[in-house]
Amino acid sequence: MAKSTKSGLGRGLNSLLGGSYEEAVPPEPAKPAPRVTVDAEEAPVPAKRAVPPTVPARNTETPTKHDDVPREEFIKDEDHVTIKSVVERKTDEVSLDSVSPNPDQPRTNFKQEEIEELASSIQKDGLLQPILVRSVGSNKYQIIAGERRWQACKSIGMKTVPIRIKEADDDKALELALVENVQRSDLNPIEEAYGYRRMMERRNLTQSEVAQAMSKGRSTVANALRLLELPEEAQQLLFEEKITAGHARAILSIPSKEGRLKLTQKLVDEKLSVRETEAIARLLAGKKSSEASQQRQPTPKSFKTVAKALRDVLHTNVRVKTVQGKNKIEIEFKDEDELEKLFEELIASTS
Repeated sequence: MAKSTKSGLGRGLNSLLGGSYEEAVPPEPAKPAPRVTVDAEEAPVPAKRAVPPTVPARNTETPTKHDDVPREEFIKDEDHVTIKSVVERKTDEVSLDSVSPNPDQPRTNFKQEEIEELASSIQKDGLLQPILVRSVGSNKYQIIAGERRWQACKSIGMKTVPIRIKEADDDKALELALVENVQRSDLNPIEEAYGYRRMMERRNLTQSEVAQAMSKGRSTVANALRLLELPEEAQQLLFEEKITAGHARAILSIPSKEGRLKLTQKLVDEKLSVRETEAIARLLAGKKSSEASQQRQPTPKSFKTVAKALRDVLHTNVRVKTVQGKNKIEIEFKDEDELEKLFEELIASTS
């Protein structure tokens, strides 16, 4: 599926984490240095490695601490990628089984082939970037960022993984996970939309406040949230990347839910392109507009005269309407007593 270029994050995960990281390295030169890891999609920083890819398992009852060391880390900018030299927080080496996924993880669609590629890279070069976690109990950790790395490590039977611990409550963990995924364009449009809505609901934020937290424009957040107005069938197709955001926008251009559902089914059955979907959407929207125009035809003068005469007799509001070629009279009344009174006045006026 063709993906549109997304605006980058001005602050991104780096600023939310406080602007500095630390990395695991042995305190003594004679000992091998653990490797720093980035996902397969991130370019690793060239460095001399003194450790073979397979790192022996350690005693993980107490996390192993390492000294602070400077490193260069890739950080996404508004329009491009820059490299900034930062100092990482201390990195711990813990049992892989002590780390668990975050149930609020915005990303739910992990492609198996990507995990396999990353696992192959880790086997070859080691894990180059620690997994960002928060503590959820004694020697228990929950992933904030890096679930795909964790899955890849698990798939190749690694016993321990390097982690960086970040203090974060449920809401902050959700925000950090969403920032990290949006920054790296890992989320599909539906996952991103649900992530924004979850932030709004759980933290009682406006669209503008979410946009500010994510370093996005308000219109970007608003357009993402509008995707949640799609029929469930269309949302699922977008989630599975069987239709594009262009298809989704065309569907949303139709005012009625029935029309949107009908167009969704048609584009699936006929495998319509975005242009074909847009053309059909314009026809359907034009037909609705024409019907609405017919419904709003001006009321003839004679109808207005009759309505005024009835108002004078009944002493209540009377309207004469033309809807889809049919005319009707509307007489307002408050309750049953007033209805009986209107009936008596109508009988009296005709006798």
